[in-house]
Amino acid sequence: MPLTWLILGANVIIFLLQSTGAQFQLLTYMALWSGGAPEAYYTSAGGYPTFQIWQLVTYGFLHGSTTHLFFNMFALYMFGLPLEQYWGRKRFSTYYFTCMIGAGVIQLLVTWGSAPPVPTLGASGAVFGLLLAYGAMWPRNRIMLLFPPIPMEARWFVIIYGGLELYLGVVSPGSKVAHFAHLGGMLFGALLLWQWGWRPFRK
Repeated sequence: MPLTWLILGANVIIFLLQSTGAQFQLLTYMALWSGGAPEAYYTSAGGYPTFQIWQLVTYGFLHGSTTHLFFNMFALYMFGLPLEQYWGRKRFSTYYFTCMIGAGVIQLLVTWGSAPPVPTLGASGAVFGLLLAYGAMWPRNRIMLLFPPIPMEARWFVIIYGGLELYLGVVSPGSKVAHFAHLGGMLFGALLLWQWGWRPFRK
């Protein structure tokens, strides 16, 4: 079975667990919690969770809503399956989790010192990395947008979405959407692709 399906299934199962009484425990231990806030936020009664290294992976399996889960899993299916088929399971796994961890690192840097501490959750950083890789591997493949339903070459899809995330991250720094985490997934994905020999401007 492709790893893509296993990751997708794990995300769905954990989301169903979030709908039960396990929601609080899952968010406490699996969400990516920012650090650097005044100590009182962590030590007072009912204090906030602190950052733990495993959260750089576990946060990518939590989602905030059905819509959040649907769009991330749709993108994972759309971009992940062809990439895994092209690369193989090992390289795909390396790429996916590098993007996820990289997105988490960037999000930590952006939110460090937030008071109160901010939790981050979702596979979006890894998914944006997959989007970049798809556009890099097959730049002229056409992707059908959902809203509006128009076809677009993958390379333009990457450029538009990347530019939009950068713009939104700059103009709405207090947004609940982790725009810079999305960009972090693309950045770490680009660095890994470069390490593997990708040269976007080579003729």
